[in-house]
Amino acid sequence: QVQLVESGGGSVQAGGSLRLSCVVSGSTYSTYYINYMGWFRQAPGKEREGVAGIYPGGGSTDYADSVKGRFTISLDNDKNTLYLQMNSLKPEDSAMYYCAASTRNYGGAWFRPSRYNYWGQGTQVTVSS
Repeated sequence: QVQLVESGGGSVQAGGSLRLSCVVSGSTYSTYYINYMGWFRQAPGKEREGVAGIYPGGGSTDYADSVKGRFTISLDNDKNTLYLQMNSLKPEDSAMYYCAASTRNYGGAWFRPSRYNYWGQGTQVTVSS
């Protein structure tokens, strides 16, 4: 099993920054097979949407168009921690943010929740205008 624990959420004014962290733990066997990791967000009444993703093996990244140029996903393998640096935040970025990991080889593109089989509990981000 893989456990994911997010932190770093909070309240910030528009234009501000936050850095989310997601600590990855579990058996060596389980974490070895993680082939993709991502950040998702879900606002009240809306579907969960992919924000950013990263391939642990090579570091290639993917971003939703709405956050390109503002958010940066990164992975520190030594600390077993996934990060999401969020700059120039907007009120529409307000949501619960989730860390996700996948050991699957199916489920669709990186931004589809079905791609992932492990999820954190979420951390709230609120951006005021």
